[in-house]
Amino acid sequence: MTAKQDRLATLFKSARVIPVIAIEQLEDAVPLAKALVAGGVRVLEVTLRTPVAIEAAKAMMAHVPEAIVGIGTILNAADLARAEALGAKFGISPGATPDLLEAAAASGLPFAPGIATASDLMQALAHGFNLVKFFPAEQSGGIKALRALAGPFPDVRFCPTGGIGEANAAAWLSEPNVVAVGGSWLCPAADIRSANWAGISAICHRTMNSLEPA
Repeated sequence: MTAKQDRLATLFKSARVIPVIAIEQLEDAVPLAKALVAGGVRVLEVTLRTPVAIEAAKAMMAHVPEAIVGIGTILNAADLARAEALGAKFGISPGATPDLLEAAAASGLPFAPGIATASDLMQALAHGFNLVKFFPAEQSGGIKALRALAGPFPDVRFCPTGGIGEANAAAWLSEPNVVAVGGSWLCPAADIRSANWAGISAICHRTMNSLEPA
């Protein structure tokens, strides 16, 4: 479990920002992945929020080899099994049930369970997960809440998601226990619908440049 979590932490640290992707039309998957990669964003979370999500992730893996594709919005053991069978590089959930945590602990898939409270985090730790998604981050108390959790849980690493955007990503990433942040601001739904791939690449470039050391 530790090695699996360490691999995930290394991947997330290298990414710093992870787009949370909801694909409505399968034909958007490949150009979107190419636009994100062109903008310097290679680690992608394709969420299971739409009927074409699995096929979209497959297309990205097949046609955009530079992309590192994981699956998000994993809600149960069946979702986890689908992600693993697909060949996803990692899995993320918005929250966690005991059944999901048990399945993820037994799985070979690097996985970050979602937590919002200290009790959630204790359950995740009990199953061997010391890298977690803090969700919804801003709505759950923001950076102050994250700092409060760091007290009793100094070894936990976080990927906050929810309410994070271009304006505050750098502030979250400056926290010592944050390895990456996630969000949909990198690929706005309106830009996907209008096939504004250059616009998405520009958002990614701007975000990544804003995170460069001063």
